[in-house]
Amino acid sequence: MYKFPDPKTTVPEERKKQRFFEIIPGAMTWSTFFLMIVGSMYFPAVAAIAIIVFDIYFILKIIFITYYSVEAHFKMREGKKIDWWGRCQNIVHPEAYAQDLIAHIQLMRESLREISFFSFGQKRAVKKKIKQDVEFLREVEKLIPIKDEIWDWRSIVHVVFLPTANEPAEIIEPAIQSLMDANFPKSQMIVVLGTEERENPETRLAKVEYLQNKFKGVFRDFIVTTHVVAEGEMKCKASNATYAAKYLVNYLNERNVDFKKVIFSNFDCDSVAHPEYFAALTYAYITTPMRLQRAYQPIPVYHNTLWDTNAVVRMIVTGSSFWHLYQSTRREMVTFSSHSEPFDTLVKVGFWSVNIISEDSNIYWKCLSMYDGAYEVHPIHLPISLDAVLADTYWKTIVNQYKQNRRWAYGIENFPVTMRAIWPNKKIALKTKLRISFEMLEGHYTWATTAFVLAFLGWLPLALGGEIFRTSVLAHNLPMITQYLMQISLMGMLVSIPLSMLSLPPKPEKYHWTRYFNMLFQYLLFPVIAIFSAFPAIDSQTRIMTKNYFGDFWVTEKIRKQ
Repeated sequence: MYKFPDPKTTVPEERKKQRFFEIIPGAMTWSTFFLMIVGSMYFPAVAAIAIIVFDIYFILKIIFITYYSVEAHFKMREGKKIDWWGRCQNIVHPEAYAQDLIAHIQLMRESLREISFFSFGQKRAVKKKIKQDVEFLREVEKLIPIKDEIWDWRSIVHVVFLPTANEPAEIIEPAIQSLMDANFPKSQMIVVLGTEERENPETRLAKVEYLQNKFKGVFRDFIVTTHVVAEGEMKCKASNATYAAKYLVNYLNERNVDFKKVIFSNFDCDSVAHPEYFAALTYAYITTPMRLQRAYQPIPVYHNTLWDTNAVVRMIVTGSSFWHLYQSTRREMVTFSSHSEPFDTLVKVGFWSVNIISEDSNIYWKCLSMYDGAYEVHPIHLPISLDAVLADTYWKTIVNQYKQNRRWAYGIENFPVTMRAIWPNKKIALKTKLRISFEMLEGHYTWATTAFVLAFLGWLPLALGGEIFRTSVLAHNLPMITQYLMQISLMGMLVSIPLSMLSLPPKPEKYHWTRYFNMLFQYLLFPVIAIFSAFPAIDSQTRIMTKNYFGDFWVTEKIRKQ
């Protein structure tokens, strides 16, 4: 079993390394704030140039993110239209499948020539379908030389893990219902409901009994585990998932199920999967020769309660969804929230670290380290819908959203242990180590600093630079340059607003159509939301830097409006 560094190590030499890497993210953030103030006072010209360079970098990043978010948006839109279940059934024999596709494409082309009463819209739709089938045909033809490495979909078993601490059955039921509605045989799906022993036994047992009775006989099996926090473990999703996975090892061994044929989906208890997700996941798994060195990530969206929550939360979760759209186009994509992994890989890597908060990214970094850098996330361009933060009051909803963002930002806790894992590993190329280090730091650093630099620190040279600097050409042009650069950055908003409006889930009947205006005008809050979103990142980095660690996993309160 692979040995990943322990974040709570007591070995003196390892503890020194851990502390060194823990300090780096927070030190970078606070050094930026400090140097901007000091530099504006004593070296205002240098500070002004640094601000302009930072602004240009930010604009280039906005353009980059916007372009690839749009690309991923259309990939997801097309992915919803694909018959993934049909592809699963046919891809086992790629040569015959290719011939069927060729015949179908030829038939559509002939229909365009022969059927004169097609309208312009119909012809356009047929041409688009032909183009899509031609692209898919090329994909199928590439699989012909490796047809012996394609697995039969009938051999695959899906295990879906749903952890629950205090969530009521009404939160979990839609998630299991989405599994029941999946376009994939339920005889090949196992649901694992991971409860916590610390939950009130009366509510826990009543919840379990209701869900078991509700979905009795639907799946291959419906397993319930009850996690007891052991010594050295944290009260967190990782320890619950590890407990359930270890139980599953014995369960599968007793039934002689090959771990390599099992895909473990570590979901949140409110994760509502797209009906084609498991078919698409199966297709990706059986056609990928390096399947054991891949994680599989759907696109998280927060549609379950999006219409019910407030504008602040809607802005934050919409931004999060766009970020994950962008990430899905990159090789450096990291697993987040609900995702899937080969169970064989989970066993070899020793499951999740049980004394760490951010289990979703932790398992990615563990696997990447175990496979010497040769581990990637395969994006599944289908949505998985989660709950947007919603509480009893407006203010409590905002506070809970802050805590959730802080928990996400606490993912930087993986930086120290990952650095301790990859840098001593001589099998990992230097450029890979540098890329991983940059990726982990850059995202969290810009998360914490960008909004403050753009909103406040950019004006410090003018305020603190003295009369000599204020009379210089650079000082005279700095506001104009900054204004132009910020106007260019608004291009990202002009693209994201219509895309987000088009991506909205159906409006509940209980709301008047005028609520669409709320969804549109909420973008006026963007400057305030950007600054608000930076505080959780600063908070998390500072906690780790100063050893003020979190002791438990903060579970987001989940409620539904009736």
